[in-house]
Amino acid sequence: MSQFQTQTPTAQFRLKEGAEGRRFVDYRSVEDLRRLMTPNGKIYSRKRTSLSAQEQAQVAQAIKRARFMALLPYTSATM
Repeated sequence: MSQFQTQTPTAQFRLKEGAEGRRFVDYRSVEDLRRLMTPNGKIYSRKRTSLSAQEQAQVAQAIKRARFMALLPYTSATM
């Protein structure tokens, strides 16, 4: 057992099922997306979230869309 414990987010992120069985990340689920961001507003890495490359790209795109639609802040000033 190591001396230091790393703090990993316990975000069990689930992709939603869309039409024709396609899986996607909903940019309107703000609370789920907020769990995948640091308190400063940065997106957690794949290593911390344990997502695949495709899922991480979808999460990043959803966070960027939510920021553009003013559902999420760009900086930590309003988090």
